[in-house]
Amino acid sequence: MKLNPFWGVAALAWSAPAFADTNTPSYPAAAQGDGATVGGYNLSRWAEDWRAYRAPAKRDDFLDRLKYLPLDDDGDIYLTLSGEARARVNLTGNPQLIEGPEQRQDILRLVAGADLHVGEHLRFYGEVAHGQISGKNIGTPSGTFNNSFVHQQYFAEVKGRFGDLDLGIRYGRQEFTDGPNLLISQRDNNTIRFVLNGTRVWARTPTLRATLFDFETTNLGNGGLGDDVPDKNRRFSGVSAGFVVPENWLGGSRLFFDPFFWRRRNRVGTWGGVVAPAVRYYAGARLWGDVGRLSLDWTLVHQYGEFQDRRINAWQAFFAQTWKLGEEKNAPRVGVHMDYGSGGGGYDKGTLRNAYAPYGNNIYFSYGLFLTATNLIALAPNISFTPAPRLRASLEYQFTWRDDQRDAVYRANYTPYVGTESVTGKDVAQLARAQLIYNIAPRLTLTARGEYLKAGAVLRKAGYVDSAFLGTWLSFRF
Repeated sequence: MKLNPFWGVAALAWSAPAFADTNTPSYPAAAQGDGATVGGYNLSRWAEDWRAYRAPAKRDDFLDRLKYLPLDDDGDIYLTLSGEARARVNLTGNPQLIEGPEQRQDILRLVAGADLHVGEHLRFYGEVAHGQISGKNIGTPSGTFNNSFVHQQYFAEVKGRFGDLDLGIRYGRQEFTDGPNLLISQRDNNTIRFVLNGTRVWARTPTLRATLFDFETTNLGNGGLGDDVPDKNRRFSGVSAGFVVPENWLGGSRLFFDPFFWRRRNRVGTWGGVVAPAVRYYAGARLWGDVGRLSLDWTLVHQYGEFQDRRINAWQAFFAQTWKLGEEKNAPRVGVHMDYGSGGGGYDKGTLRNAYAPYGNNIYFSYGLFLTATNLIALAPNISFTPAPRLRASLEYQFTWRDDQRDAVYRANYTPYVGTESVTGKDVAQLARAQLIYNIAPRLTLTARGEYLKAGAVLRKAGYVDSAFLGTWLSFRF
């Protein structure tokens, strides 16, 4: 008889030895690889901790009560419910940088989640979602934007403490973001987020951590619950680690150093119109955190492997830093990010030097998804500030070039701008960008993003034009 992995996880929870006191210091929660939690909320809802609501006095409205629903007399078994509704409109002039009719996308996202905690060491999480898109000139939407009903996440998890060591294992469909955001992210810009299927195991002390994982990606359909299935052609596995940099090294810093080694296997990889098996390895590290008023986020990664019978040799480097102009919590910040993704080999038979992120955050380079970190060099000074209470603003101007002028310029889905590989020059584009986020209420947020892309010499020689993008959305979550 084949054992269902969920029953194995549950059995492990009940047979585990006595665990340590949960008050023992742990690896900092913000650096565990699950993203940032702000005001109690996280993009990955299972990363939220609502145990403070165990006290009835803190659950002072109906939605607060849903964050902690005790199922036994002691409150050790409890359920946390979560939800999100997002209504969004995107307007794009000259979509895909081709002169033509405006594109309008009317987008709706609905998500509901349930997090069942059975004592301190066992939990089960489930999340369903609905994604809907309509509008004008939208083509044929993929399952990441138009999906009637999807099991977005479902997993079982066992965790515990042995002395100062935290151990855990999670099995099932889940979001995984333990690495630099520009390499792996939830891709929250989509209606249905990026999820994987498999196992994640972790070990953490107060100053060291390691995560081992082995996943298959997910093929998303457009219909109901039965058409979103694991993709046997694409597998992502590896290890992500972390170290707390001693504070006294830089006089009171709060820095983290996160090395990683990953492997991405794709039986249907595509470059230059050729479909063939590909294995790509990622060896890199990220240094991030704060040194006084300076915040930095630096990543360097070497990619190597094989595509068909060709060698892969690519690099990506991301260097972002901001400086806080004052001691106040909402003081303005000025900064610059400098980004590099190698290019070359996409249109010949030699070494493939095109960098490739497993599933990175492409809106970092272009809200309109016009660019990605492949055959790209970018420099972007920026400023962020709070012009009014509950209102955050940011402005940025990005200069973009290509690394190898014998290779194409690539869009966010790694599709080349046809013809750019045949023209000379390196000047790709300049982008003016602005963002406003208004916190209407603790659970309600209005966001507006605007971008104007001015096509550079390379794009213009290949027949492409300027484009403007405006996205506005209202988000409610509890």
